[in-house]
Amino acid sequence: STIHGAFVRGYDATLVSDAHTTGDQTEWGAPPPDQVIAHTNLYWKYQTAPGRKAGTVETKDVDFAGKF
Repeated sequence: STIHGAFVRGYDATLVSDAHTTGDQTEWGAPPPDQVIAHTNLYWKYQTAPGRKAGTVETKDVDFAGKF
């Protein structure tokens, strides 16, 4: 994903938690989309690495100045 690519390349990254989606892959044994989205939001909410951080914000709280 784009957020993962940015993060591993050393950028801070913010995921807009209520503005992404996923396809339904339950036919192949995956969890339903709402659970996949919840897991993705949880993962990125607490993600850190040396010299960078990630987080999530809701659409209403998006700040294009780069703060989260």
